[in-house]
Amino acid sequence: MTEMGSAPIQPSQLSSQRFSSITLEEMNAFASLQTRVDRKYVVTSELCNALLGTININGQVLSVNEKRSMGYQSVYFDTPDLELYKDAAYKRRPRFKARTRFYHSTGIAMLEVKTKDGRGKTVKTRTPYDANSLYELTESGKTFIEEATKSPESSEILRPTLTSQYQRTTIVDHNTSTRMTCDEYLLCTDWENQSVAFPYCILETKSSVQPSPFDVWLWEHGFRPQRISKYCTMLAILHPDLPANKWHRVIKNYM
Repeated sequence: MTEMGSAPIQPSQLSSQRFSSITLEEMNAFASLQTRVDRKYVVTSELCNALLGTININGQVLSVNEKRSMGYQSVYFDTPDLELYKDAAYKRRPRFKARTRFYHSTGIAMLEVKTKDGRGKTVKTRTPYDANSLYELTESGKTFIEEATKSPESSEILRPTLTSQYQRTTIVDHNTSTRMTCDEYLLCTDWENQSVAFPYCILETKSSVQPSPFDVWLWEHGFRPQRISKYCTMLAILHPDLPANKWHRVIKNYM
């Protein structure tokens, strides 16, 4: 894969000024939610702003270096035959995703493994990573993946297949220890240097068991969770020959 340069940071379309700021350390102290139920929604920036402006929560917005909208870059790894993609497409369990993530606001890089357990919960494990090795798996990175997935040698044939870049705003609710991320300006580029932009906001709520106040607000306004994965949905758009029934509705309705 050609190493892509960072997408330019654009002014956020989202208004979070009614909320006070919270630091990353403060947020992780009460709402880290590494094991959680994720629900995703596709909305316009106008709808997202309506939610942020009217929802009744004891909320704060994540702020890093005085920025409330932060640039993210993720590099996803898969086998040459895209077996990890196919595991998700065919709903196989257990399954996992492996990616490096770079936070533009801090210059910090992480290696992350997301697994799906038998009950449908997402479990994310992560470790600090070398920002100069975002497009490769170091020996220590391979060991981390194999320990996280309990699959010896599972990392040996992984290669970078998709780079995603976007801007994220994160809102937390103190009363329920839940949070919602709002991602905008999503741009994905595959190993053949093909790119696709997604012209909507992707909201992702993160809670332990009960629906969050963000979910309740969205349901009351007629929005239901959507099956969308930055990695799988965007890869399916770029490669229409891949099995994509799981994400067909989102692709049809929004692309």
